[in-house]
Amino acid sequence: MKYSILTSRWLRFIIIFLLVVSGFFHFFNLDKKVYWHDEVYTSMRAAGFTRDEIDQELFQNRIVPAPQLQKYQQIKPGSTPADTIKSLAIEDPQHPPLYFLIARFWMQAFGSSLAASRALPVLFSLLALPLMYGLAQELFASRIVATLATALLAISPFDILFAQTARQYSLLTAAVIGSSFLLLRALRLPTWQNWALFTLANTIGWYTHPFFGLTVVGEGVYVLLLLITGKKQEAPKALQAVIKFFLAVFCSLLLYLPWIIVLFTNYQRASATTDWTRVNVEFIYLVKLWILSFSSLFLDLDFGFDSVWTYLLRLTVILVIGIAIYTLCRRTSRGTWLFILTSIFVPFFMLVLPDLLLGGKRSAVSRYLISCYPGIQLAVAYLLATKILDGRRVWRGVMMLLMSGAIASCTVSAFSDSWWNRDLSYFNAEVVRRINATSSAIVISEIGDDYTNTGDLISMSYLLHDDVSLLLLSQPPQLENVKSLLPDSIEPFVFRPSKKFVESLKPEQGQLVQVFPEARLWQIKKQYSSVKD
Repeated sequence: MKYSILTSRWLRFIIIFLLVVSGFFHFFNLDKKVYWHDEVYTSMRAAGFTRDEIDQELFQNRIVPAPQLQKYQQIKPGSTPADTIKSLAIEDPQHPPLYFLIARFWMQAFGSSLAASRALPVLFSLLALPLMYGLAQELFASRIVATLATALLAISPFDILFAQTARQYSLLTAAVIGSSFLLLRALRLPTWQNWALFTLANTIGWYTHPFFGLTVVGEGVYVLLLLITGKKQEAPKALQAVIKFFLAVFCSLLLYLPWIIVLFTNYQRASATTDWTRVNVEFIYLVKLWILSFSSLFLDLDFGFDSVWTYLLRLTVILVIGIAIYTLCRRTSRGTWLFILTSIFVPFFMLVLPDLLLGGKRSAVSRYLISCYPGIQLAVAYLLATKILDGRRVWRGVMMLLMSGAIASCTVSAFSDSWWNRDLSYFNAEVVRRINATSSAIVISEIGDDYTNTGDLISMSYLLHDDVSLLLLSQPPQLENVKSLLPDSIEPFVFRPSKKFVESLKPEQGQLVQVFPEARLWQIKKQYSSVKD
């Protein structure tokens, strides 16, 4: 008994330490990291702008000071919340408006600085912690397991990374965990108030991201399996639970109906903006991303996508996850392990099967797997808590390694100006450093072949020196019309030139020389000379 008490105290100390460290990492360097393409669009939509109106105003064959682009990150004069909804409905209908509306009111109250914009998702991430505690309590009826699950969520490199990203994913995490918690509570205490709260949580989830539907399907499979696999004397109660569950889901979808209509009305636009998820990739690419995605809950050290060390370390984490799921299935009740399995594997296979059958990389997008992650963290929390309380010293070591890996990952990420989730904008900080190294630099750009230049130009404007100017060209680019705007002594940079730009550049106007191939940064040299990267 004395050993058990000492172990319990040691475990509580570790949990408290993790929660304190987590609080530090959530708020550290909020305004120092690249405000990447998608975050720019969050502020743009929340402010009431559309990309089309920004493009029409910016790309007019004129020089624009870099800081001027940030006006599109502030509330549009004369706009209302209806403009925020309209911007999404017209140009980005696959993103429901809840987070963007909250971000708009947040912007009005606290401004549009990078720290203010990212403080909102941090708060949603912190909101997920008590919800995780409640969910674990419902599943395991153990304070130690519940607090450990909360600590694992709090210190998760993946969750902290997205907590510091001005997008809706930390709110989605809170909605997923909240929905699961309220479902289990409603199944245990089937009052109309609990089912109403479950309906409300689902409605919030739907209005946060369409992939919340993965969680709802997993929950539906869970309640049906409870009915199918239960004892005969439990069948009437289980049948009532199934009926109430689907009634609650129907009510939440009814409340979500206005945006369903928007999605169907603008289906082609939604499909076009998600075409990139349907690009065919090799199976090994999917496997690598699955390993990276699931292991990033506990370890997110980057040794390179093709480095063997990346996968040796990550596969160790995957092994721990596998042992956790096995132990859970062996030692917990049917209702507990069934919930964990359905919450992990139903959403996962709903993304994997289309990739394997139709082609694409939906399941390779880490943030699309958010519905799967709480179940994994719950399983690992149960494994660690039970093994440590049973006096298994080796599992103390496993926990210390997981904790150290998480803290090391968060530390490296915290001091980096870019990380893997920056995607399109991954190299923006390095691009800016190269441009800023040139006095009074001019950067030529245009809307681009893939229409992503607008977001990344605004992203870079936060880092560019005030004396850097942007020469923004219309389409098709007519370089003769802008020649007079460029001083003869200047050899301008060119950021992501379109094919038409490259084709229209004449030898007497200069020659394009690659400065930073990975980011498609070029420079127009009046007389060709080799440039070392």
